[in-house]
Amino acid sequence: MPIARVRPALSEIALLALVFAGFIWLHGTAKSDAATATANALALQSLERALHLDIVPGLNRWLVEHPALIQPAVLYYRLYYVVLLGVLVWLFRRHTEVYRTARRTLIAMAVLVLPVFWALPMSPPRFATPGVVDIIAEHDLFGDHSARALESGQNVYSAMPSMHTAWALWCAYAAWLALRTTRPRLAWLPWLFPLGMIAVVFTTGNHYVLDIVGSVVLLLASIAVVAALPKLLPKLSRS
Repeated sequence: MPIARVRPALSEIALLALVFAGFIWLHGTAKSDAATATANALALQSLERALHLDIVPGLNRWLVEHPALIQPAVLYYRLYYVVLLGVLVWLFRRHTEVYRTARRTLIAMAVLVLPVFWALPMSPPRFATPGVVDIIAEHDLFGDHSARALESGQNVYSAMPSMHTAWALWCAYAAWLALRTTRPRLAWLPWLFPLGMIAVVFTTGNHYVLDIVGSVVLLLASIAVVAALPKLLPKLSRS
């Protein structure tokens, strides 16, 4: 990387590290008791049954019956951040005209989702739905992360929205922004990544269908906030 770009790169790394450290800390403060989170989950399950969207238990059983697919699903679920970091680096180096918009959208997502976590704690299906197997806990790369998280008091009741899906959607959106004018056909290919993530979070029992709807709403709201930013905060919009 040319010397002229080292300083901006370090500044971006520091900014994103600060944002995500703050996000992780604030996410951890959104603690709730299991009873409240489970009650919210049961209400969501009732709504999904009424809408004929209660597909997660069946998909979870399907994955259990196909053990050869379990480890790939766990890898997909755990290593998504490698794709996210790769997209950030690729945009910064090759598509600077898109990078700023994509970075702002990513930060907006981290900010906008926190009030939802605080106001609506939600147990994932693996905790709240009878018969759903906690596949990630049983086959995790790093041992039983769920048990360690519960023991350490971390926030494990933040199923709504699915941030695994939201980050994957951001990756697809950012890549689409970069490719849509020069390679319009190729630009649609990145959307396969969030589709794969949706399949994984369903089959591993980590999220409900409406959690995915929440992820889409979060991305759209973040895009709208970033689009309105130049009018609302003209000075900040230049950074």
